[in-house]
Amino acid sequence: MSQTVDQRPPVAVGHVWLPATDVTRADQWLQSVGLRPIFADGGLAVLELRGGTHVVVRKADQPPAEGAAAPFDLMVDDIEAARRDYAAKGLAPSEISRGRIHDSFHLTGPDGYDFTVTSSHAGGRAV
Repeated sequence: MSQTVDQRPPVAVGHVWLPATDVTRADQWLQSVGLRPIFADGGLAVLELRGGTHVVVRKADQPPAEGAAAPFDLMVDDIEAARRDYAAKGLAPSEISRGRIHDSFHLTGPDGYDFTVTSSHAGGRAV
């Protein structure tokens, strides 16, 4: 029997943080864009991205400045399908911008964060 060699890089991002004035609303929004819920108690939520990175949502006293960039972006395999899916969910994605490396669009997330959604360039490699 042959063994599959793990082609993934040996390290990953463990946790990223998202301060939010309404943790429950942020948790629901992140689930709507495809994150998997791990834990939530109203004041803290943990969600998982593909590859195992956890997004930790913590209570913030103040919202960020209007239109502030989210502290991380999201990456999808099929940018057109993702945009259609998010539009069908009422998330009002921007038009797709074609870039040299990534194509991308934007979503307004919890507390008015500007989330960039980019196309993957992993070329079929496992992430």
